[in-house]
Amino acid sequence: MTARYHWFLPTGGDGRNLASGVHGLGIGGVLAPARAGRPASLTYLTQLAQAVDSLGYEAVLTPTGAHCADAWVVTAALIAQTSRLKFLVAFRPGLVEPALAAHMAATFQQLSDGRLQLNVVTGSSGAEQHAYGDQLGHDARYARAEEFLEIVRRLWSGAEFDHHGRFYDLRGALLRDPPVPYPEVYLGGSSDAALAVAARQADSYLTWGEPPALVAEKIDRVRDLAAAQGRRLRFGLRIHVITRDTAAQAWADADRLIAGLDDATIAAGQQRLRTLESVGQRRMLDLHGGSRDRLVVAPNLWAGIGLVRGGAGTALVGSHEEVAERIAEYRAAGIEEFVLSGYPHLEEAYAFAEGVRPLLGEVI
Repeated sequence: MTARYHWFLPTGGDGRNLASGVHGLGIGGVLAPARAGRPASLTYLTQLAQAVDSLGYEAVLTPTGAHCADAWVVTAALIAQTSRLKFLVAFRPGLVEPALAAHMAATFQQLSDGRLQLNVVTGSSGAEQHAYGDQLGHDARYARAEEFLEIVRRLWSGAEFDHHGRFYDLRGALLRDPPVPYPEVYLGGSSDAALAVAARQADSYLTWGEPPALVAEKIDRVRDLAAAQGRRLRFGLRIHVITRDTAAQAWADADRLIAGLDDATIAAGQQRLRTLESVGQRRMLDLHGGSRDRLVVAPNLWAGIGLVRGGAGTALVGSHEEVAERIAEYRAAGIEEFVLSGYPHLEEAYAFAEGVRPLLGEVI
């Protein structure tokens, strides 16, 4: 099966080094972006989306959280500026009612000619969720997400129904103009609760860039859980890339990316990230333990981004040929989709598309 390659829309700002985006703590202990080297203006995001569209990437993942612009608003503004690009919109079920979300998705599908995909995010920081008014704990948020998705899918079917559940109570629920096609649902997470919900509800399960052997173990777990439900999922990898004509150039750029981070900033970042509830985040942190001397965690797999930033903390670093080889290893482990990013996102999108994609033997 041909792999899918997606890119990332940096709605919290972009730049050439991580230090330009670190400026203290925001809501829930999340790093508040400083004045970005390249602010997330509509002009820049349009330029990036149009470039990604022309380069043949399938979709752009647009993040959610207090650190970035609202994903629904940004992507809606980009529909008319692109032609074939899909929008993988991250959103949090607890912050919007399922009937409204189903309606929003249906409207987006109509306006975009079916270019919406959904990334369900339950939230990794209890403090940030509390700031939004959401008081549920980690496992309860996954249980709510499952009930949410069950309601949304039923609304998309065009049925009229009542629903009386643990988290939601609907009477006479009906979506008069269901989406065509249904948006695909992506869901990630490394906890038992996340894997179980993904197996039952997701179309594609996403994992962060751990070494291929660890990724393969996780895929096997989710695949078995899904098979028990009579389902088959796709599997995707969320990871950064730094790809250059030579390995020396790539590693030099990786070093420059974190050159402005002093030890105090790294220590503060690690301490903050350790307070988050996310099991996947702890797995990312355990790869390097906060040490600059342990950042190469597998061949061409570098964990420097995770020194101060949450979420996907690793990057494939190397020559175009080396990055293509690592992509092949993840493909062998079961990965079918790659959600990629790099700093700055515009230049790195070109570097991967022009340097690595021709080596993968796949037609765009």
